[in-house]
Amino acid sequence: MPLDVETLFSWSGNLAMIGWLLLMFSPKRWEWLLFAAGILIPALLGALYGGLMMAYFARVDGGGYGSFAAVRALFASDEALLAGWIHYLAFDLAIGAMIARRADASGLSRLIQLPILFFTFMFGPLGFLLFVLTDGGWRAVGGVRDTIKMGAAA
Repeated sequence: MPLDVETLFSWSGNLAMIGWLLLMFSPKRWEWLLFAAGILIPALLGALYGGLMMAYFARVDGGGYGSFAAVRALFASDEALLAGWIHYLAFDLAIGAMIARRADASGLSRLIQLPILFFTFMFGPLGFLLFVLTDGGWRAVGGVRDTIKMGAAA
């Protein structure tokens, strides 16, 4: 029975979208929602990725990671390309959950988190960079504010 890559593509994308919706629009960061979005869904996607790679990686002639040409050959296979896409879905969602957890701990409001999570969803590393810069700036301002408060109290 041939693999239905279109169905798996759709299924995995929908599953990842559920995780992103939980991260972005849940009324509060309830621990079970963060677990579902940041652990459970990426783990399910990871299992699907692992199965695809175990079944199809070695079948691609000239495919691998040793050169650009080898990666191109690898992604010429629909099954390996699907595995690569699922890899992105799983990792971006896991990073998005990490961002949400750290942003909550830093006190960043949901309005500030939404564009960061959106950029992470759409452009992975750019969203992560936006978070690092925003969180660093937020912490720096908080440190300055705390120093001012301590100076005023003295």
